[in-house]
Amino acid sequence: MPIIRINARGEQAHLHRGKRSVAEAIARHEDQGPVIVMIHGYKYRPGVLQHCPHLHIMALHPQDMPWRAPSWPRQLGFGTGHAGEGLAIAFGWDARGLPWAAQQRAVQAGRALARVMAEVHRHTPGRPVHILAHSMGIELALEALHHLPAGSVDRIVSMAGAGFLSRTRAALQTPAGRTCEFFNVTSRENDMFDFLFERLVAPGERGDRALGSGLDLPNVLNLQIDCDTTRTHLARLGTPIGEPDRRICHWSVYTRPGTLRFYNELMRQPDRLTLAALRRGLPETPARRWSRLVALPNVTLPLPAAQKAS
Repeated sequence: MPIIRINARGEQAHLHRGKRSVAEAIARHEDQGPVIVMIHGYKYRPGVLQHCPHLHIMALHPQDMPWRAPSWPRQLGFGTGHAGEGLAIAFGWDARGLPWAAQQRAVQAGRALARVMAEVHRHTPGRPVHILAHSMGIELALEALHHLPAGSVDRIVSMAGAGFLSRTRAALQTPAGRTCEFFNVTSRENDMFDFLFERLVAPGERGDRALGSGLDLPNVLNLQIDCDTTRTHLARLGTPIGEPDRRICHWSVYTRPGTLRFYNELMRQPDRLTLAALRRGLPETPARRWSRLVALPNVTLPLPAAQKAS
């Protein structure tokens, strides 16, 4: 099965189960197809039954704990048995506890992730490598960029990333960062979580904002998936995403119908879904923070009797 389950312990990486080394496990998967690294966000802890990501979002058959979630690897094209699936790396880290403590562990885990990615390139040089990360999991990807050479990562998909703009900008100005494409997937449904992150975790600089505010760099694409214009554009490109149905939600960036399929095509069809093609139909600026929370409800009122169709 083309899935390797790896956990970070401090700055070191170990297999979730089994006695082989991570390098040995990677060496056994030198087939064709992309390498897709999946990184969970806050509140998960590998090996703890009620919180283990390898039993939930990063499993082919997720268990409910306590809420139901889609299988990331299955939605990303793994587990089908088809040739060219590639290799999925389910990367776990200790994301429980106080937010600022979890953020510090995320930075350590990012260094472990860099070691794993270096092994991938050592065994299969030239193979496309992508990262899909939710929430605070993006901190691992950003830290890893500081410890990798240019060309190490092709595309990073940040789903409601819990990271600061200054830290993201610095990571994308490293050699590895300048040669990757960064998809900043946001939603105004996540505004409350961005607001809390900015107040519970020390920012990189005064007045720093979370990624939901948008980042202006040549290799960054801001995708506000609860925006009607964005959704219409993606539908035209053959990747429709369901309508937003909540005012506050941290998980809609992967639970809403069509989102994971869209990320799958981003990573498997980069020649079709280029930055230029995606950027052409997007709004120039994202909607303002809190715009979904304070928006009037969409209520259809009955027509006056005189206007009713006969």
